[in-house]
Amino acid sequence: MTIIPFDIFQNIWTIFLLVLVRITGMFFLSPIFGRRNIPNYFKAGFCFVLSIVTANSVSVPQLNYTSLTSYIFVIAKELLIGIMLGFISYLLFSAIYIAGQLIDMRIGFGMISVFDPITNLQIPITADFYVIIATVMMLVTDAHHLFIQAMVESYRILPIGEAVFDGAAVSRIIKLFSDILALGFKIAAPVTVSILITDISLGIISKSMPQLNVFMLGMPLKIILGLSVILITIGAFKGIVNVIIQGTYEEFYEFLRQAKGS
Repeated sequence: MTIIPFDIFQNIWTIFLLVLVRITGMFFLSPIFGRRNIPNYFKAGFCFVLSIVTANSVSVPQLNYTSLTSYIFVIAKELLIGIMLGFISYLLFSAIYIAGQLIDMRIGFGMISVFDPITNLQIPITADFYVIIATVMMLVTDAHHLFIQAMVESYRILPIGEAVFDGAAVSRIIKLFSDILALGFKIAAPVTVSILITDISLGIISKSMPQLNVFMLGMPLKIILGLSVILITIGAFKGIVNVIIQGTYEEFYEFLRQAKGS
């Protein structure tokens, strides 16, 4: 009778639990897998199955823990890594919300917002339109597979228990905030510039023709012009989504390298 050593089960359980917390932290915050309209038991089951598959391809880490407290500390680090990866993907996706807010303020939809059941927040109507298109494009182009691939490859770049979280990783996240604001302004630039030119033109008209009610003329004109520019530039939005996907993929690896201290 063959006796299987108990250490084998202990190593398998140790690796599986550490893999599970990193994957769970990432996918519950990602803009596609963490959507609120996906039932939690589906998300939990997906994380469980992916953790089983990933745990079989991860090398056994040489963890130096001698007590339950030190092991919990390793679990907390792995969970934090997963949360930060999910936060990076959500942060890059939020550039679309920033662009939608800027566009709505310029074309006169600033007071209009819709309740998004996915985030439980009131979001601009233009941002909701852009987010729906971006989500469909990501699913059609299989961008969600890149998230899974990046999650699995994260164990090659940053093995279990080797996270450092020094100043470089923190500064990388802070710099990402400024990059997101810049990307949001770039997405909204065509509509913003068009409306700015329209406001200047209406200002000139109001000075040359004081009897003309520029306010009544300007509101429908800016709405028509803004929606027209959105429809004209919607073809270029695919390229913006690709930039967001590629940026998310690159930021994953850059953060993992910074968190490793390399």
